[in-house]
Amino acid sequence: QVQLVESGGGLVQAGGSLRLSCAASGRILSIKAMGWYRQAPGKQRDLVATITNGGITNYADSMQGRFTISRDNSKNTVYLQMNSLKPEDTAVYYCNARVRPLGSAYERDYWGQGTQVTVSS
Repeated sequence: QVQLVESGGGLVQAGGSLRLSCAASGRILSIKAMGWYRQAPGKQRDLVATITNGGITNYADSMQGRFTISRDNSKNTVYLQMNSLKPEDTAVYYCNARVRPLGSAYERDYWGQGTQVTVSS
């Protein structure tokens, strides 16, 4: 079993900051990449940011300059620092990891349960 557990979501006023964390645990051989996606009501799930094991990052354009993704490989944990939050950032934020599980010859994607971020005006 591989689990991803997110934390750090909550309610914040516009202009505020939050830091999300996601820890992967379980029968993990290696993790190729981790990232964050978000889904607002009535919308599809969209990329926020990803980071590879080697530290290569990718951001959606709307998050560039406001959000920062980082990773602690020793803890199998990814973080998302969110600054200058806007009401349109309100969504459920999901952690994603591409994992090679123990006993498996290939990688697969795992998802966390999601954490709610609400930005008030």
